Amino acid sequence: MKQSNNQYLQLCAAMVRTGILGYGGGPSVMPLFRYEAVTRYKWINDDEFGEILAIANALPGPIATKMAAYLGYKLKHTTGAILAIICHILPSCIAMIALLSAVSFLSTSKIVSGMIAAVMPVVAVMLGMMAYNFGEKSLKGLGIIMGIAGFIISFLLLQVINLNSGVVILLFLAYGSVHFRVISKWKKKEEKDKERSAAG
Repeated sequence: MKQSNNQYLQLCAAMVRTGILGYGGGPSVMPLFRYEAVTRYKWINDDEFGEILAIANALPGPIATKMAAYLGYKLKHTTGAILAIICHILPSCIAMIALLSAVSFLSTSKIVSGMIAAVMPVVAVMLGMMAYNFGEKSLKGLGIIMGIAGFIISFLLLQVINLNSGVVILLFLAYGSVHFRVISKWKKKEEKDKERSAAG
């Protein structure tokens, strides 16, 4: 019972932190989610986080609430999912309501502009670190040639063709499932050929 309550407290604390410190929208909050779920509390590992992030990106709706719901559900099922979403969005909602009357002042305030400008490099570094970790894993999983080809293709689809990111993720998920099936069959065939040559 004590451990169960402790998990609820950890979940609430983690989601409140991601809600309060999550500047810049959904994607920029992902390093915070990763830190809480993978590094701090070890609820999931990096591979699972990457998989859930890919699936969450492919689904409609805000990515941060989807990640909060998943982590909450993984820990405490439906109750955990509801609690995680509430704890994630409540701090921002309260802050928005409280500061709504001061919007006209804050939009022209040099202090607020300076605070936002100071936070942006931190967010950029966090996103860069997460992208590097995922890139390293994809190169190990797909190989250097296929990994680099995947980076180039995704860049062209997203930046040149301006294809929706959800569509790109779905395409790569479909390719990934085919890729690993083909590789698995190829390895089995190679092993059989080796066995036959050794037997002959």
